[in-house]
Amino acid sequence: MDTVGIILSLLVVVIIIVSLLSNVLVLICFLYSPEIRKQVPALFTLNLTFCNLLLTVSNMPLTLVGLVNNGQIGGQVLCQSAGFLDTFLTTNSMLSMAALSIDRWIAVVFPLSYHSKMRHRDAAFVLGYTWVHSVCFSTVAACLSWVGYNQLYASCTLCNARANSSRTQFVVFTVVFHSLTFLLSLVVLCVTYLKVLKVARFHCKRIDVITMQTLVLLVDIHPSVRQRCLEEQKRRRQRATKKISTFIGSFVVCFAPYVITRIVELFPVVPINSHWGVASKCLAYSKAACDPFVYSLLRNQYRKTCSDIINKILKRSSLNTSGRQHENGRNNFVQTAEGTLP
Repeated sequence: MDTVGIILSLLVVVIIIVSLLSNVLVLICFLYSPEIRKQVPALFTLNLTFCNLLLTVSNMPLTLVGLVNNGQIGGQVLCQSAGFLDTFLTTNSMLSMAALSIDRWIAVVFPLSYHSKMRHRDAAFVLGYTWVHSVCFSTVAACLSWVGYNQLYASCTLCNARANSSRTQFVVFTVVFHSLTFLLSLVVLCVTYLKVLKVARFHCKRIDVITMQTLVLLVDIHPSVRQRCLEEQKRRRQRATKKISTFIGSFVVCFAPYVITRIVELFPVVPINSHWGVASKCLAYSKAACDPFVYSLLRNQYRKTCSDIINKILKRSSLNTSGRQHENGRNNFVQTAEGTLP
C-alpha cells in the first residue's frame, strides 16, 4: 500500500469512529428527551441517524478492508448484500435530508398552520416514500446483478464492469438513479432553504427597523450598549445565511464529487484515478459523520439534553462517591470505638 492508500485508510478509520460516536449520541438524546421524541422532525432525524449508523457498521469497514487488502473481502453474496445496502442507505439519507428541508420550509413559511400541515402521520407518509424509493432502485440493481466489488472505489456498490452485457440499460439506470436521488434532493434543498432564508431576512429587516427606532429614541443610551445592539443586529443577519450554507454546502461537498465520478465512469474513454475514486467515496461516507452535527448536536435542544445527561451521570457518580466515603468513615469510627473498648 502506498502513502496515499495509507492516508485514505486512516481517513476511513476516523470517519467510522466519528460517525459511530456522534450518531449513537443522537440516538441517546432521542431516547432520553421526551421533548425531542414528540417533535415531527425527530422522525426524519431518527431515520437519517439509522441509515448513517447502518452504513457505518456495514459498508465502511468493508471499504477499509478492501483498501488494506487491495481487493474484495468475503464472498459474492456478502458483497452483493453490501452493495444493496450501500445503494439503499445512501438514497434514503439523501431523501431524508430533503424531507428535513421541507419540514423547515413549512415551519418557517407557514408557522401558524405548521401543526396541521406536518403531523406525525404526514411525516410517516414521507418516510414511507423514501423507503419505497430507496428499495426500488436497490432491488433493481441487485436483481440485475449490477452490484459487486468496484475496484475504483474499493467498495461493494454499483459496478460498471458487471453490466457489460446490458451497458445501455446500466447507463440509463445510473443517470435516472442519480437524477431522482442526488439531483432531486439538491433541488429540494436549494428551493426550500432559499425560501427559508428569504423569510428569515425579511424578519431580520423588521427587527432591524425596530432596533434602529429604539436606538434613536433612547438618546441617553451608553455608546457601548448601542454598539452591542448593532453587533447583534449584524450577527442576526449572518446567522441564517451560515445555517443555510451549512445545510446545502455539506450536501454538495460530500455527495457531488462521488456522483460526478459515477457519471464520468460511464464513459470508458475518460480515465479516473483509483485514489480519486476512493477519495470521492470517503467524502460520501463523511456525510454520515457530519449529519449528527449539522442536523442535531449543534442545536440548543440537543446540547441541553447532552448537558442534562452528563450532569445526571456526574451527579450519580458524586453521590456514589460520597456514599462510599460516608460508609468508610462509619467503618473507621466503628473500628476506632472497638479498639478503645477494654
